[in-house]
Amino acid sequence: MPDPKFLQPWHGVPREQIDWHPVVDEEMCIGCGLCVTGCGRGVFAYDYQREKAIVVEPLHCMVGCVTCANVCGIVCPESAITFPPLERLHKLIKAKKVLVHVKKQELPEGRQRWALKTEAVRTK
Repeated sequence: MPDPKFLQPWHGVPREQIDWHPVVDEEMCIGCGLCVTGCGRGVFAYDYQREKAIVVEPLHCMVGCVTCANVCGIVCPESAITFPPLERLHKLIKAKKVLVHVKKQELPEGRQRWALKTEAVRTK
């Protein structure tokens, strides 16, 4: 069952409008279960009949996270997990003005000062 805390908008963009979730290649999956046990958001489950990981809650996946797929194969030893291209997120960030939304969010004092300092450097 979907967990509402993982379905919150991502920087103002409704989560269901963001095509970001893992896909498990069943042919490549060796059924080790590292993705199932390692994902704290409940994206995966284990199909005990087929002895494979499956994606059961794709919208629980944190936007931009690829930890389960890790390109070095550290988490998925067979590189059986893939994600949409990052360019898709880059386009979404630009189209939906995500960085403007992030800028408007209240930041802790230290980070706010850093963000302002960074902006000052860019405007010089």
